[in-house]
Amino acid sequence: MGKASVCFMTALFCLAMAAGMPVHGAVTMEPFGTTAEGQAISLYTLSNAKGMEVKIINFGAIVQSLKVPDRDGKPADVVLGFDTLDGYAAEHPYFGAVVGRYGNRIAKGKFSLDGKEHTLATNNPPNALHGGLKGFDKQVWTATPLEGDGAPGLRLQLVSPDGDQGYPGTLTVTVTYTLTDDNGLEIQYEAATDAPTVLNLTNHSYFNLNGAGNGDILGHLVMINADRFTPVDETLIPTGELRPVAGTPFDFTSPKALGRDINQDDEQIKYGLGYDHNFVLKKETPGTLTLAARVHSPESGRVMDVFTEEPGLQFYSGNFLDGTNKGKGGKVYQHRFGFCMETQHFPDSPNQPGFPSVVLRPGDKYATKTVYKFSVE
Repeated sequence: MGKASVCFMTALFCLAMAAGMPVHGAVTMEPFGTTAEGQAISLYTLSNAKGMEVKIINFGAIVQSLKVPDRDGKPADVVLGFDTLDGYAAEHPYFGAVVGRYGNRIAKGKFSLDGKEHTLATNNPPNALHGGLKGFDKQVWTATPLEGDGAPGLRLQLVSPDGDQGYPGTLTVTVTYTLTDDNGLEIQYEAATDAPTVLNLTNHSYFNLNGAGNGDILGHLVMINADRFTPVDETLIPTGELRPVAGTPFDFTSPKALGRDINQDDEQIKYGLGYDHNFVLKKETPGTLTLAARVHSPESGRVMDVFTEEPGLQFYSGNFLDGTNKGKGGKVYQHRFGFCMETQHFPDSPNQPGFPSVVLRPGDKYATKTVYKFSVE
């Protein structure tokens, strides 16, 4: 799609909205730079009639921008990231990316499957993190816009070859982003393999409901639908225990300010330098789409509800943000300027027989959905 056709589609969309005509949404495309290997990257914009706009690049399947209105109807970009491809191609803390093959940590970069040990890159010494040295966040995906009568969407596909970053099996992955009329960003993950492997996909967006770069997130009110979490050792690997949150800083069963207990004299808080832990979501039926968390900014009025089919949620409070990342609009991302809600299976599950299985075998289909839905109060 050329620049002229992009502008034409955008103009038609705006004219239809102004005229009060029904608009299901639109998808536009524009260039977003070229990788060091010479691959052209595109930026896709999904828009709906409610003033929500999502921008996604086919490098890392990254959510580059997410604009949602506040209580006064004023939109702001609520995800951290960069204005150009260079920022995403360099080292950064996975802003907006789909991470895999295995989101989160695997102890000492090793696991056994069907009696065979596999060795991964220990890119978060002494452990493997988020897929390795060149995970899915650094790959170029094949993108297909989805329009028509339904909600606007973008399908991204990737083939990860056998042995990629140490993982067995050739894996075919599809991630579909859909922007709904009720201001939901749906993410559908699908995958199939030709040999037994392990898989745990998630999106690593950093949110600030006051707008990216607009101060810290300590005043956000957080509710997490979990009465247990998985405590970790000093390297952030789960111990295997499912510990009740009651009476600990990890009790978010009722809404509370994110920063209220973040500096408590608690071993788990010290290990994570704040919150960087997996919560065991309450589900009557495993695999169903249920509410995992709700975050509300009293300042902007924005509310984000997280729904997922996954059994766990990694809540991360931006503890390692330190001002070294200059983001969109030249804003610097300081300590705790963003939080993550990474829907997932549990960390180190390949080495934890008591955790839900992450094994994918030939003939089986990996399919899971997460929805980030926005509203105002």
